[in-house]
Amino acid sequence: MKTIFSGIQPSGTITIGNYIGALKQFVELQNDYHCYFCIVDQHAITVPQDPQQLKQNIRNLAALYLAVGIDPEKATLFIQSEVPAHAQAAWMLQCISYIGELERMTQFKDKSAGKEAVSAGLLTYPPLMAADILLYNADLVPVGEDQKQHLELTRDLAERFNKKYASIFTLPDIKVNEVGARIMSLQEPTKKMSKSDANQKAFISLLDTPKQIEKKIKSAVTDSEGIVKFDKENKPGISNLLAIYSIFSKQSIEELEKKYEGQGYGVFKADVANAVISELTPIQERYQNLVESTKLDDILTNGAEKANKVASAMIAKMEKAMGLGRH
Repeated sequence: MKTIFSGIQPSGTITIGNYIGALKQFVELQNDYHCYFCIVDQHAITVPQDPQQLKQNIRNLAALYLAVGIDPEKATLFIQSEVPAHAQAAWMLQCISYIGELERMTQFKDKSAGKEAVSAGLLTYPPLMAADILLYNADLVPVGEDQKQHLELTRDLAERFNKKYASIFTLPDIKVNEVGARIMSLQEPTKKMSKSDANQKAFISLLDTPKQIEKKIKSAVTDSEGIVKFDKENKPGISNLLAIYSIFSKQSIEELEKKYEGQGYGVFKADVANAVISELTPIQERYQNLVESTKLDDILTNGAEKANKVASAMIAKMEKAMGLGRH
C-alpha cells in the first residue's frame, strides 16, 4: 500500500476551500493509502501567532480532521511539534538547500514583500515542508495549486540528498484535486478563498452557522447577466459558486447549468447555501462532541507515538548517511 502525507496549518479558521481541497479528499484516500495527516504547527510560527490562540487552533483543527471522517484506526493523525524528527530533518535539509532557490519561492516573495523584518523561518519553510513529507517516505502528497512549487523543491532536495549521500528518500508525486482545488473568494472571485482574508464575507468557515453561510452566499459577488453558466474568465463569481455547489451536491456542473436555465441567481444561490449547510451540519455536531474531549487527546497521543517511531528511524538513516553522531 502506498503512503500519503499531508499537513494543514492551525492558523485560524478552516474554510470550505481547505475542506474541498484537502480534508474531503483525505477521507476518501484513507481507505486506499497508508495516510499520515499532520497538524503543522511549526509552519504556523513562521509568522507571529498568539500562543494561547495557536494552542486552541491546534485542538480545533484536530477535532475537525476527525469530525469530517478521518478514522484514527486507518490513518495516523498527529501534531508536528510532538514529533521532534521534523525539526531535526528540516535542519539537515536546510544544509543542502540553496538560498537562491528558497528566495525564488512565490510564497516567500508574497509574504516578505514590503516588510522590513522578515523571519528566517519564512525563508526556510520549504525544507521543513520537505522534511515533513520525506520522513514518511510518502509516495503521494495531495496539495493545492499554491503548494506545487514547494513540492517540486521537495523532490529536488530528495534527489540531491540521494545522489550526494545515500539513496534513502522516495520522490513524492503531487496530487492536485481537479475540481475545486482552488475555491475562490466570495467577494473577489479572481482571488483564492483564504482563511486570513480581512473580509469575513469572503470565505465560509467549516464552523459557520447556517444563517452565516446563507448570508455569505447571498452576498457573493456575481455579475448582472443572470445566467448560471460556468465561464471562469467572464463569470468568475458564478463559476466559483457552481464549483462549490457541484462538490457539495455531487452533481456535475453541466447538470447544474441545465437545472438553473432561465432561473436567475436568487434561487441558485439559495440552493448553493442549502447544499453547503446540509453537509456541514453533521460535521459541526461531531466537532462539538470531540473538541474538548479526552478521546481527542488519546487519539493525538497515539498518533504522535506511531509517527515518532517511523520518523526516528528515518532520522537515524539521514544522520548515518551524512556522517553525524556515532551511527
